[in-house]
Amino acid sequence: MSTSLAGAIRGALLTGEAREKVMAARRVARDWRLGRLAFEFDVAMPDQPAWPAGLELLPPSQMPKRGKGGSERNRVALWHSIAHIEFVAIDLALDMAGRFGAEMGPEFTGDFLKVAADEALHFALIERKLHSLGSCYGALPAHSGLWQAAHDTRDDVAARLAVVPMVLEARGLDVTPAMLGKVRQAGDESGARILERILDDEIRHVGIGAKHFREASRRRDELPRELWQNLVKLHFRGVLKPPFNDSARLAGGLPRDWYGGIA
Repeated sequence: MSTSLAGAIRGALLTGEAREKVMAARRVARDWRLGRLAFEFDVAMPDQPAWPAGLELLPPSQMPKRGKGGSERNRVALWHSIAHIEFVAIDLALDMAGRFGAEMGPEFTGDFLKVAADEALHFALIERKLHSLGSCYGALPAHSGLWQAAHDTRDDVAARLAVVPMVLEARGLDVTPAMLGKVRQAGDESGARILERILDDEIRHVGIGAKHFREASRRRDELPRELWQNLVKLHFRGVLKPPFNDSARLAGGLPRDWYGGIA
C-alpha cells in the first residue's frame, strides 16, 4: 500500500473536469474496498474542491427561475440543476471521508466513500440524460452556495453530519417524489428510472449520516435528538419546511420528532 487514503481523496477533490472526477471518486472507493490504500491521513483536505473551469456559478438570488411548463428548455434546466446537486454531492462525501475519517474510523470512511461512488454514478446518469436532450453539464449557470454547508461545518463532524446528510439530503427525500411524478407524467420513463434510483440511494445515504451522527453524539455524551436540533439551528442557514416525506425520512433513521419541532 504505497498510497495514503487521504492523498487519494485529496486528488479526487482537486480533479475539476466532471467525467474525470466521476472516475476519480469511483476509483478511490474501489481502491479502498480492495485494500490498496493505507488508512493514513497525511495531507489536509482542500478548503474548496476543483470544479469544471467553464462552470458559471451564481448566488442563489441570481439563479434564473425555471418555468413550470414542459418545454425542452425547462426540461434541460431541471436536469442541469439536478446534475449540479449530484456533482457537488460527490465532493461533499469525499470531503466527509477525508476530513473526518481519522477521527471517526475506517467504517465511517468506507461508508462515505461508498456514498461518493453512488453520487458519481448519479451524476454520470444525469449527464447522459442531458446529452440526450442536446445539452451538457456546464451549459447553464449553477448554484454557488451548495458547498457553503461544508465550509461552515469543516471543524465539527457532528455539525457536518447534522446538516449535510440529515438536512440537505433529507430534503431530497421530500422533493424527489413530486418531481418523479411530473417526469413520469410527461412520458419520460428513462428520467423517472434515474430519479427512482437516486431516491432509493438517498434514503440509504441519510441512514448512513444518521448512524454516524448517533455515534458522534455518543462520543460527546449528548442526546442525539437534542444535539441534532441544536446543531441545525446553529449551522443551517435555511428553514426546515414541509411537506416532509415522513416514511422515507424514518427509513433513513430520521424520526419526525427530530425535525417536526423545529420545522
